[in-house]
Amino acid sequence: MNGPKPTETHPMKGFDQVCYLKNVIRNPHIIVGDYSYYDDPVDSEGFERNVLYHYPFMEDKLIIGKFCAIARDVKFIMNGANHKMDAFTTYPFSIFGNGWERVTPTTEELPYKGDTVVGNDVWIGYDSLIMPGVTIGDGAIIAARSVVVKDVAPYTVVGGNPAKEIRKRFDEETIDLLERVRWWDWPAEKITRHLELLTSNDLPALRRFLEHNM
Repeated sequence: MNGPKPTETHPMKGFDQVCYLKNVIRNPHIIVGDYSYYDDPVDSEGFERNVLYHYPFMEDKLIIGKFCAIARDVKFIMNGANHKMDAFTTYPFSIFGNGWERVTPTTEELPYKGDTVVGNDVWIGYDSLIMPGVTIGDGAIIAARSVVVKDVAPYTVVGGNPAKEIRKRFDEETIDLLERVRWWDWPAEKITRHLELLTSNDLPALRRFLEHNM
């Protein structure tokens, strides 16, 4: 056995509140890697409704890596939420038409933060909010109800509003080794063979693995 198939929508039998996101996303501007899951007892397939202000004309993407765990009510604010900020007013007159469309700002005049990127093996806790253009590094943890307004370094725990670093999950040597291993890119068979290593914090064993396998 090499684990659940990444093509399954609900990989936990009898527990349909959990879904592999890649298999339910329809928006081509939301890209999700294998095995990343969303957990919502109300509507496991309603993730896209929590990607807010994601208008096609903005062309920004939400990119989520592999093996991420995303809790209920996590929301992503995309660039379409931004208003022009360097004028005397931020009010979006143009969207209401009837003559007001003459002051429609160009895309270049709007704050644009780029794509929102979530790395691999990231855990995002309940009711967190991720702002436009943020990059969350591999192995990071976002505490419940955090508001993430800036990039999060790999293997870092952040929390609060605005989210601030609480601690590193590991020392720099371990983080470096994990970033070199990149276990999320392994085939399922290899992951299955090395589950005991991946679910431990045995640094000497990780070093030995790298010496013999990389």
